[in-house]
Amino acid sequence: MGALYLAALLISLGCMLLLDRRFRLFFWRDPLAALVVTVVGLAFFLVWDVAGIAGGIFFRGDATIATGIVLAPELPIEEPVFLLFLVVCTMVIYTGATRVLGRLRARRHAPEVRR
Repeated sequence: MGALYLAALLISLGCMLLLDRRFRLFFWRDPLAALVVTVVGLAFFLVWDVAGIAGGIFFRGDATIATGIVLAPELPIEEPVFLLFLVVCTMVIYTGATRVLGRLRARRHAPEVRR
């Protein structure tokens, strides 16, 4: 049961990537830009976490569903995977919402067809 959280994160990340692939929202729309955004976002949040750990704000909890593997003091292996999921999820939602809103806007401004 010690890898349940990590498995859930990986499955969730996989599902987001499947949605991305199906609708060509992020990685399947522009792989290079998506990679840059993902790496920069992940790096930003990892620096944020390290600063929080150094400041004594963030602590690793003792959850039975976590693996217990730590990359650094107070930084469990699940944290970078969660942050990766967070970045990918945010970008898939953002690009999907942008597409939906753009289509709604275009439909609203399209000339009416009378029969």
